[in-house]
Amino acid sequence: MVDVVWDRPEADARATVVLGHGAGGPMDSAFMNRLAAALVAEGLAVARFEFAYMASRRVDGKKRPAPKAELLVSEYATALAEILAASSGPVAIGGKSMGGRVAAMLSGVELDPRVIALACFGYPFHPIGEPDRLRRAPIDQSRLATIILQGERDEFGNRDYVEALNLDPAVQLIWLTDGNHDFGPRGRSEATLKGNITLSARALASYIDRLIAPV
Repeated sequence: MVDVVWDRPEADARATVVLGHGAGGPMDSAFMNRLAAALVAEGLAVARFEFAYMASRRVDGKKRPAPKAELLVSEYATALAEILAASSGPVAIGGKSMGGRVAAMLSGVELDPRVIALACFGYPFHPIGEPDRLRRAPIDQSRLATIILQGERDEFGNRDYVEALNLDPAVQLIWLTDGNHDFGPRGRSEATLKGNITLSARALASYIDRLIAPV
């Protein structure tokens, strides 16, 4: 069993978004709480879970480094299976930073047909300060419709870096004005953290609507 935190809109949700957390923050970090609330405001249900290394911190209080992302794919698959069993309708998988990367790895295999999209919030295209260590393969190999919500100044892949990669045109890239890895802009920017998170949630909701619209 995986502990899943559900956030649901008052009306029936038209889709569910599964969110894995980043390497250093739990499923109820400030970013994850804000993002979940923004997605619910757009009429989407949100299912958050923690990988075992993070969940263990709640038991003994000891911080542990994240395992290699590929070692977490089976955990994400287990959580997804439980979430699918507890919900109905279309599902998007994804997450914050590492959580989105693990979801992208999972999206390279055949999944339940209810899973229609991959949504990465701050995809870690490379480790900080190591732009030559490119991590684009999971995005290239995804079998799902893919949307990436990325801050323009993201330390793990800023706008200039990512646009130079020439990703498949089918990958939807949404740029969050002056945003860092957590979507926060600089103080002098006209953008705001709340605005960038709201924009990312709205963009994902619109993307899902296009995928599920009747032909």
